[in-house]
Amino acid sequence: MPSRRRFLSTVALAATSGRTLAAQEKRRSRWDIISADHPISPARYAPDPSSWRDDTISASWIGHATVLLNFFGVRILTDPVFSDRVGLNFAGLFTLGPKRLVAPALTPEMLPPIDLILLSHAHMDHLDLPSLKRLDGKIPLVMAPNTSDVIADLDFETVYELDWGKWTNVAGVRVEALEVKHFGWRYPWEEDRSRGNPEGRSYNAYLISRNGRHIVFGGDTAYLESFASLRARGLAIELAMMPIGCYDPWIRNHATPEQALAMADQMGAATMLPIHWGVFIQSDEPVMEPIERLRQAAPKHSTSIALESVGETWSLRKANPNVTAPRPGD
Repeated sequence: MPSRRRFLSTVALAATSGRTLAAQEKRRSRWDIISADHPISPARYAPDPSSWRDDTISASWIGHATVLLNFFGVRILTDPVFSDRVGLNFAGLFTLGPKRLVAPALTPEMLPPIDLILLSHAHMDHLDLPSLKRLDGKIPLVMAPNTSDVIADLDFETVYELDWGKWTNVAGVRVEALEVKHFGWRYPWEEDRSRGNPEGRSYNAYLISRNGRHIVFGGDTAYLESFASLRARGLAIELAMMPIGCYDPWIRNHATPEQALAMADQMGAATMLPIHWGVFIQSDEPVMEPIERLRQAAPKHSTSIALESVGETWSLRKANPNVTAPRPGD
């Protein structure tokens, strides 16, 4: 097991990889990625949550795995990351890790009042402590098992750890933790569920239900077929937020665009919102490759693609025709 000192000196090799926009056709060193100092482009679109209706579902891609949802009047934020860089923060002086390519579509100060935060796992590009510090500690959080200690020094009053298949009612919605294929350690020496330790850090997707309607936040995952169980339960999914990037060379822990779309299809999702691409360079595929591959794969699937740019907004116009009547607890 590596020491903490060794980890801090080799974090670039252990945790991140990729290439810059200016050199997409050339493999970049791990140091290039964490030391890159390119300018951050503004988001192409600016969402206006104040205009969203409370009698439907609206979603805007804020960036990476951060999505702002209005789910029939309940405002949900997934994996909130607003920092310019994600990674190891040294005494608040600087952060060692990938730098954003695109600014978040909204800052924390621009958000509407948030009713619920969903955190998929403890990786630094999904659980960013500086970003969480900028949010109201009265917002309830739902997290994966054995990850709440990461935010123990923050001021959040209500924190739920949900294991796979478990659910809770919080902030007016039903939240159920779903199994994914990923890993959970924040530092290499930590115990991790993916290494066979059920008490190690875990990792979740979530099924969110309200008014007999259902959406899925996929978090971060490689391909697996367990999402098909949602369709078998008769739960027609209106929207699936699925990760499509970071698969080269990390295919063991991240889905390709085609696999992400296949999982959305298997769960019966009417629409898929692609996340986890184009914001932080963490892998070796060209920056625009994930969305290009997703466009090419889309005609082969029944699931439609919601949006493609940071800041774009999707709203439910017509319900999934397979929506079932609400069940107790939904």
